[in-house]
Amino acid sequence: MKKLCFLVDSIFTVGGVQRVTAVIAGALSKDYDVTIVTFDGPDKKDLSMYQLGDYHLHYQFISYPGVSPTKNKLCKAYSYLYRKILPKCGLTSDLYAHSSFPKERRKALAKVLMEKQFDVVIGVHAFLAIRLATIKKELRGTKAIGWIHNSFDALLREGSPYLGTELKYHYGRQLQKLDDVVVLYQQDAEMYQQAFGFKPTSIYNPLTLKPGPRSDGQQKKFLAVGRFSPKHKGFDLLILAFALFAKKNQAWQLDIVGDGAEKELLTKMIINNKLENRITLHPFTNEIQKFYSSASVYVLSSRWEGMPLVLVEAMSHGLPIIASDIPTCQEVLGDFGLFFKNGDLQELAQRLEDATHLDWQKKSDEAITIAQRFDINQIAGQWKQLIER
Repeated sequence: MKKLCFLVDSIFTVGGVQRVTAVIAGALSKDYDVTIVTFDGPDKKDLSMYQLGDYHLHYQFISYPGVSPTKNKLCKAYSYLYRKILPKCGLTSDLYAHSSFPKERRKALAKVLMEKQFDVVIGVHAFLAIRLATIKKELRGTKAIGWIHNSFDALLREGSPYLGTELKYHYGRQLQKLDDVVVLYQQDAEMYQQAFGFKPTSIYNPLTLKPGPRSDGQQKKFLAVGRFSPKHKGFDLLILAFALFAKKNQAWQLDIVGDGAEKELLTKMIINNKLENRITLHPFTNEIQKFYSSASVYVLSSRWEGMPLVLVEAMSHGLPIIASDIPTCQEVLGDFGLFFKNGDLQELAQRLEDATHLDWQKKSDEAITIAQRFDINQIAGQWKQLIER
């Protein structure tokens, strides 16, 4: 039986990437010996997270050793020079790969991965994919795969909180050292090919929860779900657009489920627009299905996304979708979605109004059909083809 490893920053914390990793790892554990190597501390281990206890999985905890202050300063100095001044070429990129991931840490990670004699290692998320590429030679025959959860634009656009344009060449060069790269949708794979000359494998994320009762469409409620992280999910846009919508419509309400750094800002926006009786912020819950079941329309207002699982979750409950016109949403939803131009308040407000006049039952049936494409067994089958290739 092949030995498979998922290398993750965290598995025992709340997050979409963690949940998808758990579900995929669990599905593959039926056919492989699967270990999750995580930077979580052992004290964080909680097998109730994402029903991890239901799967036959192993866990390896890792932490990086310290780096001397002098070496740390030198590494940071070179990293700054590479990002801001030096020409972008193979040599400077490879040196940056080492300066941003010092030798002590490279050796520690390579040691853990080699000791377990994994046949395949999957670096989850862009940063760990690049780390995996940096130590690829030390893995001596182990198949190394990078699994990228952010869209191409989200990672490499100007002002990106992840990599940004200054690291675009570096990112493309390092990923090509891996045996394969997985992205979340076909349009993204084509963007990689255009930018870097190689085409990753495209595999959608699966539906990761058991749907609750199907919505009956009788509740005049919009729903949005996600982490309250600055700008990302666009909840600030949604609140302002709803304020415009609410001037003409007195019946519909908006539930936003999540938590995070923007909570105070969003709360103030709701108060300033006198919408306390129309918009409610709810904390994260393990029973999110009840919100989908009691809503009538789902709204995704994100400025950028990788693979928005919430769309599949919402459709599995029969909800029509309003979404920003970012590529991932367009690919997943096709003609089904009610799209608005990314960041356009007026257009989002109009889509909220349009959604109140839908042929709801027809849209709901379409939603259920689309959600079936994201069944875990189908997605796991695509992963097995990649692993065996």
